[in-house]
Amino acid sequence: MINDKKVLYSGMQATGNLTLGNYLGALKNWVSLNEEYECFFGVMDLHSLTVRQEPADFRKKARNLLILYIAAGLSPEKNCIYFQSHVPAHAELSWLLNCFTYMGELSRMTQFKDKAAKHADNINAGLFTYPVLMAADILLYQADYVPIGRDQQQHLEITRDIAERFNGIYGDVFTIPEAYYGKAGAKIRSLQDPAKKMSKSDENVNGSIYLMDDPDTIVRKCKRAVTDSGSEVRYGEDKPGISNLLEIYSVCTGKTVEEAEKDFAGKGYGDFKLAVAEAVISVLKPMQDEYGRLLKEKDYIDGIIRDNDEKAAYFANKTLRKVKKKLGLTEMPRK
Repeated sequence: MINDKKVLYSGMQATGNLTLGNYLGALKNWVSLNEEYECFFGVMDLHSLTVRQEPADFRKKARNLLILYIAAGLSPEKNCIYFQSHVPAHAELSWLLNCFTYMGELSRMTQFKDKAAKHADNINAGLFTYPVLMAADILLYQADYVPIGRDQQQHLEITRDIAERFNGIYGDVFTIPEAYYGKAGAKIRSLQDPAKKMSKSDENVNGSIYLMDDPDTIVRKCKRAVTDSGSEVRYGEDKPGISNLLEIYSVCTGKTVEEAEKDFAGKGYGDFKLAVAEAVISVLKPMQDEYGRLLKEKDYIDGIIRDNDEKAAYFANKTLRKVKKKLGLTEMPRK
């Protein structure tokens, strides 16, 4: 607990291009959390290394992700927005926690199996121990809450298991984190395959709307979105394509799905798709403009990075020192 506030921790990987799904499902909902919680939001660049990266492009994407956090409305004064790799305690605690994590636990992680299948030519140890680094991320800041989706429940469970195992041996060192559900984030699906979530790693670029897509591209992708039989704009299990577009329209306009259905009663899919595109553009344009402005403010962004990295390191190192002391590691003598 910091300043009488519970701690909330989250972050995104510094790979690929963030999608409308990332924004509506997570980033948009982070903006007001600092009113109730002490928030840490990481640019998770160490996690990104389980897949080979082109250095110059990777460096640029990581910095741009931090800028995008701010452009989306996350205040760098009210939240700690920092680079994971700038705080060495992440990697150090990850190794220490590896020694309290069992092979059987890691081998049951479904995300490892999924990623190993996608990257069969690069099944590295980092991919296998990825959940331990994620546990270190969360436990370093004594996080009370972690916003998660269904695909991350396993990671939170193993984090709790590791923390409880360590605490059982050495006393109350780590806060046991809980899932934060709060206001439900929108579940945005692929425009080309509504059975899958919209993903920044989708091989079909028409399946995802990216946060930096220009208006013409957004209109084109919405027009190409798969629809269902019939011509009625209605939400239902039998109409997954239209239901997904209704969800997008609803969140972007602030209307309920029922209100959206009434808006398009008697109208065809063509009019509806164009309205969805316009709603998306109206949401993304202010963010894109602010992002463009911040890209030019190098000194300002550099200052934010320094200040927030220092704040993150302060809290992370407090936990790390405690862990090392409990383990009996020798302290470096002071001069």
